[in-house]
Amino acid sequence: MTDADGTSQRLAEAYRSHERRWRDNLHVYGVVSRRSRGLSIGINLSPGRECNFNCAYCQVERRLVPRRPAVDIAALDRELEEILRAERDGVLYADPPFSLLGAAERGVRDIAFAGNGEPTLYPRLAEAVRSAAAARARFGLDAARLVLLTNAEYLDRPAVRPALAALYAHGGEIWAKLDAGSESWFRRVNRARAPLERILGNILEAARSRPLVIQSLWMRLGGEEPPVGEIEAWCGRLRDIVAGGGEIRAVYLYTVARRPAEDAVSPLGPQGLESIAAAARASVPVAVEVFP
Repeated sequence: MTDADGTSQRLAEAYRSHERRWRDNLHVYGVVSRRSRGLSIGINLSPGRECNFNCAYCQVERRLVPRRPAVDIAALDRELEEILRAERDGVLYADPPFSLLGAAERGVRDIAFAGNGEPTLYPRLAEAVRSAAAARARFGLDAARLVLLTNAEYLDRPAVRPALAALYAHGGEIWAKLDAGSESWFRRVNRARAPLERILGNILEAARSRPLVIQSLWMRLGGEEPPVGEIEAWCGRLRDIVAGGGEIRAVYLYTVARRPAEDAVSPLGPQGLESIAAAARASVPVAVEVFP
């Protein structure tokens, strides 16, 4: 086995471990992220698994009645301080999956609002963003991005606008979910109450303000690959965003890496992802990256 093969094998193992837990923390955790290309510090603002989407591929079990603990900003601050100190001092890398990272692969790539649900549902999101920005500054992590992973349904809500202003003020960016080109596929995959047009409108408005990332998950559903017409429709949506004055920094294509809650969902192979990437590159003049 070559050194490159060994590195790839280690990282593949690290990517498969995606527990949103670190020690006894309720809100802050670490993962080795494919899309972040290394260590991502996650902030979970949905400890009760609150989400307005019910995606077929989600690994969070939502059929059970969740507990609904309140988000404690003081606890969030404390947990963020502890994990960033553990990373700085090397303590974090003593345990898997972080111990699988080589010296060149270590370091905080981003601080991401993600977790077990939709971050924009949390009413004090702006305060949480400012807290994360302050922690990043204390630890001198200027190269680490602040990232909001969102399904974009609530980006147009007045209560969310201060959070976006705080995110942008600290150089953060949105990673917006767009897994469908048609309403029918959107209903089948994301199963949201809101129409796809609302999601697209919110993504466009956000992309007009600041460059954002489109993240799209493609999978086999019931053993079948995504329809060719659906991929074409999705590419058309990307073209509409760019034509409407939105700026897409990158498109991230990925598939299921961990066991989802529903058995009908399985990963799409590298060749399938590359085919979708080729269609996207032919449609819009933006970087398209694949994370198999």
